[in-house]
Parts: sequence; structure tokens; C-alpha cells
Amino acid sequence: MVTKFKQAGLIFVGAVLGVLVSLNFSAVAQKDPGPLPVEDLRAFTEVFGRIKSDYVEQVEDKKLISEAINGMLSGLDPHSAYLDAEAFKDLQVGTQGEFGGLGIEVGMEDGFVKVVSPIEDTPAFRAGIKSGDLIIKLDDTNVKGMTLNDAVKRMRGKPNTPITLTIVRKGEAKPRVLTLTRAVIQIQSVKSKLLEPGYGYFRVTQFQEHTGESLAKAIDNVFKQSAGTPMKGMILDLRNDPGGLLNTAVGVSAAFLPAGTLVTYTEGRTEDAKMKLMAVPEHYLRGSKEDYLKRLPADVKKVPMVVLINGGSASASEIVAGALQDHKRAVIMGTQSFGKGSVQTILPLGNGTAIKLTTARYFTPSGRSIQAKGITPDITVEEATITEAAEGGLRMREADLSKRLSNPQEGKDSAAKDAPKADPKTDAKAEDKPEGPEVVSKNDFQLNEAVNLLKALTIVNRR
Repeated sequence: MVTKFKQAGLIFVGAVLGVLVSLNFSAVAQKDPGPLPVEDLRAFTEVFGRIKSDYVEQVEDKKLISEAINGMLSGLDPHSAYLDAEAFKDLQVGTQGEFGGLGIEVGMEDGFVKVVSPIEDTPAFRAGIKSGDLIIKLDDTNVKGMTLNDAVKRMRGKPNTPITLTIVRKGEAKPRVLTLTRAVIQIQSVKSKLLEPGYGYFRVTQFQEHTGESLAKAIDNVFKQSAGTPMKGMILDLRNDPGGLLNTAVGVSAAFLPAGTLVTYTEGRTEDAKMKLMAVPEHYLRGSKEDYLKRLPADVKKVPMVVLINGGSASASEIVAGALQDHKRAVIMGTQSFGKGSVQTILPLGNGTAIKLTTARYFTPSGRSIQAKGITPDITVEEATITEAAEGGLRMREADLSKRLSNPQEGKDSAAKDAPKADPKTDAKAEDKPEGPEVVSKNDFQLNEAVNLLKALTIVNRR
């Protein structure tokens, strides 16, 4: 199994093209594709030749082939894509947690760019861009007709240069026109805070190469800060976390689960795509790194725990939430997650380009497929903002994407029960822009409800 995991290439579970992957690429073995469709290939060459001879302008062969590959992949599902040399390079750089741009995770829907989630502490986040916003223009250029790669390239650029986004938001009559200044995006993937003696808070904004190590350090620091007061409860905040590396998701889960516990498994057509990933070092470490979890406080696997999720929690976030829910290690609180239950593998082509191909579906330990469904919280707590209530179904989820993979369990009886709902505060004020880079907000209703639940569990456990 470990060999399969290492041979599978660069596997990641990010929400969309903006989610970044690791530098550790492995060679992709050539596999027999079976008999080629000769008649269809003949039609392809005929179209190719007709374009070369009759198109109104001369087109380079390289461009035609590149566009053909891109169309072949983008027609499969929303997450498969062709990465030209520039996009492939950007993908490698971005996984280190620093890149130039706006700090926005995007996907393609019906020819437009849709926002999955703005990344915290970035120009997009500070401008008030929200999950579900539809980008219709970049500067003076209409997005309709662009590929996702083209749109991402236009949004990226040199730091301190401006770009104007025209955005349509559901429930608003007029488009918003926002001018953002590009910046070097330095993502702090883990944030933490001792909320009060005995109660720790850990926020994972994205699953990057070093997120597991950063979380381990954060846990150690928070436990030390609470010295003298035993840890009574922990909150893991995965809201608006679009995902990232699969092995990192395993590592984050392993921080809170007993060693050897099943975290997730994948199913695909090839043997390499069939994996069982456990809470063991060989499944969350890359290379010969020291196990960053071995010195964690023993109580981290026992202290009562709440995991916060919402419609912006996708992929790797859902793996972690699903594993902790199935093993009854944590109470899942918030709203239904995004529902991206597919695995993408980066396959280098040898000429500086690569393809990002959906190769498997992943499942929670109990066998639930998250694809186009998401994680159902144990306790539903809506976000306490007037804008969220007014927008209703604004958030885009995997099930809303065209050409998305089906859930193999659709139509089957679900064991999930309707979760009880808590009413949001009635005095919450509508805000257009996030409050800023603070770790936690006193007005965060979902977080406050999580703390209240942990305190209630502490009282119950004393009896």
C-alpha cells in the first residue's frame, strides 16, 4: 500500500485549479490505453488540416494541439485540466505557500469563473469577495469564452499591479466592480489561539506541504500556554478551506486519531488509484522526514473536540471532517460542506507541461462517498450574518458544477439524520468586508456555539 501511495504520482484533493500541489513529482509509467479509435482520430486530423488550410488566420501547430488537449480534459469534469509550462511552474511554486496574485480559489461553470473561496489575509479576502461570486469580466475583457487557465493567468501578475474584477452576486441587481492590487500571497496555513484556559483553537486555511508540521507546533504551543489548566476542549476550524494535499489531510487527521486508524480510502480504475490511507507516518510523511506527530501531548487524542465546516470546506477538509466524524472523535458543527470527493493526480508529460487528471473517488472510513454530497454536520449552525441568510443558496458546491462526477451511492438510503439547527443571533450585523487578519472574532457565532458545546460536554463528563 505504501508503495502504491508513492507511485501514484502527485495526488491532491484541492477544490479547483487554484489549489496547489507538491514539488515531489514521480515518473508516470506508460500504460496500455487499448485499441485507438482510428475513425475518430481520422476525423481529428481532418479538422486539424482544415483549420491549418482554411482558418481566417494562420495558427501554430503547437497552439492547436495544446487547445485540443485542453478541450479533451476540460470536457471530462470540472477538476481535470491541461497545465502548460507556465501553469505547471506556478503550480509547483504555489505549494510552498507563496505566489503572486489575488488569493482566490476559482472554478469554471457555464463559461464563467466562479469563486469557491477567497484565501484569508489576501487582496481578494480584504475586498469582500465571497464564495459563490461570479466573475464576468477581468479588466475590460469578458470572461465568457476563456479557459480556466487563461482566467487564472490574467488574475496573476506582478505584485502592486491593479486588476479590475466585475462580479455578479446572487440577490444583487447590479454587478460589483472591484479594483484589487495584486500582491505576493503568503499563506499561513495554520493559525492557533488559546481562547481561554483549557480551550484551544486551531484554524487550517489550506492543506499545504508543511501544514501537518505547522499544526503539530501549534498544538504543542497552545497546550503549553494552557499549562496549569488541563485542556478541556479543542476546536478545529476548516471553514472556507478549499483543500490541498492528500497526505497532509492524512497527517492532520492522524494528529487527533489513534495510530493505525483508517483515515480514508480511494477507488479508481487502476490498481494505483486504490489506496487505504491510515494514521501512520508512511502515509502522511514525504521522503525521510522525522515524524512531526510523535511528540504531541497524549491528551490531543482524547480531549473533546469540535470541527467547524461550511460550504467552502472542500476535499481535504472533508477527508479530515469525515474521518473524525466516522470515528466519533469529534462533533462536526456548521453547514453542509462543498462535496468534492474526487482525487486528482498530476501527470508530467516530459515537455515541461502536465495534465491534472481525476483518477479516483475517495470515501470516509465508514464507506461514505462525499462526491457531490459533502459532509453533513452533526449540529447545523448557520453563519450569523444577514448577508448569508439573504443569499440562501448562493454558495457553490460540487453538486452545482456541470460535468461533475456522480456519487456512486446516489439513490441509496442514507444513514445520515437531519441535524438539529441552532438559530443565529438576531442582532448580527451585515458586513461587506471581513474584519481582517485576526485569528478569531468575538462576533463569530459558529465559533461561540462550538465553545459552548465543549463547555457543556465538560459538565456532562464530570457526572
